[in-house]
Amino acid sequence: MRYSGLQKEVLNLYRMCLRESRKKPVTTRSHFEAFARSEFEKSIRLDKKDFGAIEYLLRKGQRQLEMYSQPGIRDIQ
Repeated sequence: MRYSGLQKEVLNLYRMCLRESRKKPVTTRSHFEAFARSEFEKSIRLDKKDFGAIEYLLRKGQRQLEMYSQPGIRDIQ
């Protein structure tokens, strides 16, 4: 299956979230993975042609990833 550029960006962001979760303590890693999964699932029903909304959510996700990737963040609720 071939993905569009935007779909590749979304998948890449999800992969980056999971990779960053591996850098967190083992005891809280599942919290980060569950948070990432739930954030992506919130937008699963979004129309694939709503490029503005998808791009907005990508930027928001990248900002959140940057924030939660900081070493001082050890857990997420």
